[in-house]
Amino acid sequence: MKNNSEKIVTRFAPSPTGFLHIGGARTALFAYLWARKNNGTFILRIEDTDKEREVAGSVEQIIETLGWLGIDFDYGPEKPGPFGSCIQSERLDTHREFAQKLIDKGLAYPDPYTQEELEGFREKAKMEKRPFLFRDHRPEKFEKWDGSKPLRFKVSEIKRYKWHDEVRGDLEAGEDALDDFILIKSDGYPTYNFAHIVDDYFMGVTHVMRGDEYISSMPRFLSLYDALEIKYPIFATLPPILREDKTKKLSKRDGVKDILEYRAEGFLPEAFINFLAFIGWNPGTEQEIFSRDELKSAFELGKIQKAGAVFNEIKLLWLNHEWIKKMPANERNAKIKTIIGDFNPSFSLSDEVVAKIAHIVIERVQKWGDLKIMLESGELDYFFTMPKIENKEKLVWRDEKDFINTLEYLTEVIKKLSNTDAKNWNTSDELKNIIWDYATEKGRGAVLWPIRYALTGKDKSPDPFVVASILGKEETIKRLESAIALF
Repeated sequence: MKNNSEKIVTRFAPSPTGFLHIGGARTALFAYLWARKNNGTFILRIEDTDKEREVAGSVEQIIETLGWLGIDFDYGPEKPGPFGSCIQSERLDTHREFAQKLIDKGLAYPDPYTQEELEGFREKAKMEKRPFLFRDHRPEKFEKWDGSKPLRFKVSEIKRYKWHDEVRGDLEAGEDALDDFILIKSDGYPTYNFAHIVDDYFMGVTHVMRGDEYISSMPRFLSLYDALEIKYPIFATLPPILREDKTKKLSKRDGVKDILEYRAEGFLPEAFINFLAFIGWNPGTEQEIFSRDELKSAFELGKIQKAGAVFNEIKLLWLNHEWIKKMPANERNAKIKTIIGDFNPSFSLSDEVVAKIAHIVIERVQKWGDLKIMLESGELDYFFTMPKIENKEKLVWRDEKDFINTLEYLTEVIKKLSNTDAKNWNTSDELKNIIWDYATEKGRGAVLWPIRYALTGKDKSPDPFVVASILGKEETIKRLESAIALF
């Protein structure tokens, strides 16, 4: 049997045992980018043959996650291909057909031992301080396989295997990794070792991308390719993803999250795939912001690094902030308006006000969840409701000793602003020009602090002229007059 397909075909083949995490999402992205760059085919195959570990809803979650990331597939769970289903458990007849071919060649046999007998073999090997190898206990005569017992592969040649990896280069491993491994379990489902090779062959997969944890199993895989007379696909081993301290691989104990949690926190899919791509890949240029189309164009297997790649959430936040700033203004403003409206429907916002607030928001948020936090803490309340100022002491600058002076400053500011045409409220710079000389003469802190506090009721806020430009002339003067009434 030979795989003569010339068109590039890649696949992402997760097991439905839980949420899609960073490592899986990166594998999916790299396989997708390579297929799309070469006008090839990208397949989503669900490897659901370990029924004990299967988690309900995982398949739907995987599909939803890939959809959010914009990783579209040509064939998948609900899009069978010319090769049939993309769900491994629905391909059992094909697996059995190939298992029978191995049986006919004398290269597969039913495991005759009980679990207790196997444990006995393992204990003996442990006592003798040698590795346990099933092939040391291979029966001399094979029974007929009726499906009730595990079916094992008979490794026919114990040798050192050499192969080429597009990322790691020339690799080799061998004798100690070769053993009579299980092809089909007693429950009738194939193992990963067997099923992925058969399914890759039928689906015409040309490039297999996976983590470095599979390198030690490569001799087993290669021995099975040889036994089935299947041409090796092109292998590309992706680097491990490391914790920020670079000491260990990132794991669930490090707080690894479901990818959809990042969506819920307000990360953009454009930013997330940009971030994923740089975990172990580098374009070789200074460019850091890549659109999906730019990634498709730039992606090369030869630019995937060998060494471990660090998961840097600070970099993710930076990228997300950059992508928020790159959003078309109408989309960005609509998002801000929706978040504010969902938080408090009573906050009435015109598109004009939202556009002005947007400039403040996008400088302060790295993800949309930050805007929710700002709203929950009341940071933006002053844009929608007049602040309640309990006493005049709050309006007095820390270096100002006399309340009368503060009253004088606010009175003069109101006078100057009242004489200002409403059309000059378009920008904060225009308002600043009206007040700045007076504030410089009297003391900037002494004049600007009561303006800030009267408008916002906050010790910390954006530039008071920015706030005034957003509130408008009428509301600004109304708040300043309300502050004066406290004196």
